[in-house]
Amino acid sequence: MRRRTFIIFFSIVLSLYALINYYLFKSGWNAIPQSHSFKLLYLIIFLVLAVSYIAGRFLERAALSWFSSLLVWIGSFWLAGMVYLFFFSLIFDILRAVNYILPFYPTFITNDYQYAKEIILIVVLSAVVLIVAGGYINSVIPRVHTLDISIPKKCYLKSLNIAAASDIHLGTLICKSRMERIIKKINGLKPDIVLLPGDVVDEDLRPVIKQNLGETLRKIESNFGVYAITGNHEYIGGAEPACEYLEEHGIRMIRDSYITIDKSIYIIGREDRSIKAFTGKLRKPLEEIIAGIDKSNPLILMDHQPIKLDEAVSNGIDLQLSGHTHHGQLWPFNFITKKVYELSRGYKVKGNTQFYVSCGVGTWGPPIRTGHRPEIVNIRLSFNHT
Repeated sequence: MRRRTFIIFFSIVLSLYALINYYLFKSGWNAIPQSHSFKLLYLIIFLVLAVSYIAGRFLERAALSWFSSLLVWIGSFWLAGMVYLFFFSLIFDILRAVNYILPFYPTFITNDYQYAKEIILIVVLSAVVLIVAGGYINSVIPRVHTLDISIPKKCYLKSLNIAAASDIHLGTLICKSRMERIIKKINGLKPDIVLLPGDVVDEDLRPVIKQNLGETLRKIESNFGVYAITGNHEYIGGAEPACEYLEEHGIRMIRDSYITIDKSIYIIGREDRSIKAFTGKLRKPLEEIIAGIDKSNPLILMDHQPIKLDEAVSNGIDLQLSGHTHHGQLWPFNFITKKVYELSRGYKVKGNTQFYVSCGVGTWGPPIRTGHRPEIVNIRLSFNHT
């Protein structure tokens, strides 16, 4: 049943991908004069771009190599370019349909329509290249978002300095040099504890192993250690091997369980909701995980997907950290995630529970971010028991 669902989902995604690419191909093809020698080159370039990502991902699983990585990189940039080319093409086709009913095109377009199409094609391609290039530069320069939070509970510690980095997506695109820059920022915060709320690994573990990224993770410095939970991408690529690898390299996985910091702070970690889709198992109910916990002490929960926030509220959680949404990653998809999730990004208080949903520090799919910066969250937590 799970395999059938996966095949249906993959077929729908692949069909949609093919239709969008065909639409873009035809739009560009029609803008080039029939007799132009560039037509053949355009066909070759477009086919390479369109198949690169899928071919690269398949090759990664069959035989990881520099060539498979190159295809993934090319295809990943194309995914972003495809999005914005689609938006531009759709806008111009809508304008053309309106002009057909109510003519409004100026004479410099109608006098030489073919030339106007060529100019528009050049302008659109240039704009998309600039958007993708700018989005890539933006994606590799994460900011540190600082949040001062108080929990009115007793604690041996007066404060706890937390560095949280969700959605790293270690793999072909988030490679050693990128991870080293992220770790440098984390260590610069001098954290008491480092929390990784899911999607540490991006699907396939082999690129992580090949680049020895586990040894890079060992460079993270903190007083109480580094703790992580599973995200949907750990399950896509195989949660057990991913968790085992992370554990072997100094990352403690909290899976439907909890650990205690300084005998008074509980760090609770939930399995990702994807566990059911990929294993058929159910994650434990939150009330079962925290049964026996002394709720007069601070309770900090990591749950990758920010769904059903009321569950944390009803179970007396003081602070929940989530990720997953990427806040859309590419504008204007952030408007969609705002509709889908009660909290797509940022800070929110419900009842006595405080929530922070991070847009993440890495990227998935296109290695670009438009509209917002990737982030490492520095939560300066204080305890105020009265």
